[in-house]
Amino acid sequence: MGDKANAHPGAAGRATAADHPASVRNVVLVGHSGSGKTTLVEALALTAGAVNRAGRVEDGGTVSDYDEIEHRQQRSVQLSLVPVDWDGYKVNLLDTPGYADFVGELRAGLRAADAALFVVSASDGVDGSTRMVWEECAAVGMPRAIVITHLESARADFESMTRTCAEVFGADDPDAVLPLYLPLHGVPGPDGHAPVSGLVGLLSQKVFDYASGERKESEPGPDQLPRIEEARNRLIEGIIAESEDETLMDRYLGGEEIDVKTLIGDLERAVARGVFFPVLAAAPAAEGSRQGLGTVELLELITCGFPTPLERAAPGVTTVDGRARELKACDPNGPLVAEVVKTASDPYVGRVSLVRVFSGTLRPDATVHVSGHGLADRGHEDHDVDERVGALSAPFGKQQRPLTHCIAGDLACVAKLGRAETGDTLSAKDDPLLMEPWEMPDPLLPLAIQAHSKADEDKLSQGLSRLVAEDPTMRLEQNQDTHQVVLWCLGEAHADVALERLRNRYGVQVDLVPHKVSLRETFAAKAQGRGRHVKQSGGHGQFAICEIEVEPLPGGTGIEFVDKVIGGAVPRQFIPSVEKGVRAQAARGVAAGHPLLDVRITLLDGKAHSVDSSDAAFQTAGALALREAAVDAKIHLLEPVAEVTVLVGDDYVGAVMSDLSGRRGRVLGTEQTTGGRTLIRAEVPEIEIGRYAVDLRSLSHGTARFNRAYARHEPMPPQIAERIREEAGDA
Repeated sequence: MGDKANAHPGAAGRATAADHPASVRNVVLVGHSGSGKTTLVEALALTAGAVNRAGRVEDGGTVSDYDEIEHRQQRSVQLSLVPVDWDGYKVNLLDTPGYADFVGELRAGLRAADAALFVVSASDGVDGSTRMVWEECAAVGMPRAIVITHLESARADFESMTRTCAEVFGADDPDAVLPLYLPLHGVPGPDGHAPVSGLVGLLSQKVFDYASGERKESEPGPDQLPRIEEARNRLIEGIIAESEDETLMDRYLGGEEIDVKTLIGDLERAVARGVFFPVLAAAPAAEGSRQGLGTVELLELITCGFPTPLERAAPGVTTVDGRARELKACDPNGPLVAEVVKTASDPYVGRVSLVRVFSGTLRPDATVHVSGHGLADRGHEDHDVDERVGALSAPFGKQQRPLTHCIAGDLACVAKLGRAETGDTLSAKDDPLLMEPWEMPDPLLPLAIQAHSKADEDKLSQGLSRLVAEDPTMRLEQNQDTHQVVLWCLGEAHADVALERLRNRYGVQVDLVPHKVSLRETFAAKAQGRGRHVKQSGGHGQFAICEIEVEPLPGGTGIEFVDKVIGGAVPRQFIPSVEKGVRAQAARGVAAGHPLLDVRITLLDGKAHSVDSSDAAFQTAGALALREAAVDAKIHLLEPVAEVTVLVGDDYVGAVMSDLSGRRGRVLGTEQTTGGRTLIRAEVPEIEIGRYAVDLRSLSHGTARFNRAYARHEPMPPQIAERIREEAGDA
């Protein structure tokens, strides 16, 4: 790296199928929204010759063109793949959204990639969510590098931002986060700001000037050498510290001049092992230029320093019945194992699946087995079917360029997999396999929707199922208690995109309605009721009378039915009828229309008629008796309470705990975790945390996470219960 002054770009716009995993590099770009990831991808594509000098592909669009929503919102909302050729390598650039609502797309990119490029804005710095992603990558040992963008900003300071990155990303070893190049500044403008016009390589000690629009190599001037020397010595020491050659440090400290090729080789190995994290600088090409600043250096790092797919162990694989299966890492001749990392709907070709092949070779028109994990709680059905693969292609903007095959380690788009969903495994039909799923965030923002019209109602079910098939971070719920259709999302932006796709892609208009939680009712004290159902209209009539007593039970008990009838006042064959009637009424509720629970209902007495009594009559009488018992009784309205855990930075603990208390929450305890964070455990009524996913993000500046789980139902405060009853009465 740093000494290929005349590296050549690949053929413009060419879509190639890789011939061997060693020639593939899969890189995911990570960074906060607005850090410049998409702009950087376009700059790399320009330098690689994949687009023309105006940054356009053949159809007039850009390499990042895909979703109309992204154009309207001016931000990425989904994972996109941009493959480019560079110096004999195929580089798959995976551009991810930076906004927290689309973390599912980021997780998919991490799954598909073998290395991560963290994009940091020189003017904005490192946000909390980017730091958390870095820690996730560190936990699995994913190789990483850092590229600093927005150097054209008047506030940009490369050296200062490099130190910040070392503090944030190199908490355990700041000397493992060091720059490979230093920026060179041109002539200051009227505002006094001197733009970055080139780079100086610390190892090669060469100047790479981009002022003309193309990279030109020269020797540094005498005035530049002092600045280079200090940074170069620190870089050499950092590389040697991570070298596998244990004699290198002693030789260096003994005054030996270490050969640059040796240092570059050790650097590349340290980067690939995920123990050294170089910092680079990049900027888009000026209008009419062929190369953006730092793009050649970045492509050299990707191709020479980042690992090949051969160096990554495949995720765990089992047979469909759960037996472990050992696979050779990334073998193009091995059994087929591929994974759908993204699903999208194209208006012209239908469903398109972005697939990462981990073993074997995927070919067009082959029949494969599709195995799904069946995330039933998120509206994804389990499936185990054979499907025929359609055309394979490499995406480039709105184009899909045909591929002849896709080997282990590579990525491709697959058309016409009608049943495959994100996270599914593709394998040989005679050797079906299943990959372990990757972790997906739990959607915690409920969106209650209803069809806008009868025409929309007919299309709603299909539109929702297709929407959820594309995005496993969404959860579709048909709530049996509230009779609402609820789409659970990760945040407001996620919800907005979902509604827009329903409207524009699937032609379904929906209305938002207030989300309801599943309330319950119970008796506060003993009560008695008498149910009398007597009708005579000629012929057989209806006759049933029963007397019951209702008493409260401890929470979580449910409904108990006890028979204490003496002397056959209610014939034995009708006692189950009474029970059926009171249980049916309990399910309908007795006060505000919410299911009744945690009571014991005792049948004390009754009357029957030898001719007119029947099963239906005693069911009705039982229901009437329970309703009468509730007329003069005090009924508690019960609300669901959730167990909530919040992982938050120590700086925001006080604010979060105060906010939880304001939501009628009970803080159960806190505990310190790694990385300067605290885990808060609390119990909070669910009615108070409907928008907590949004509010917590605002409260913690996007750095906190929370989980929730149902704990129990408990009595609601009287004033809130009265308001709920009034709202139910008005409805």
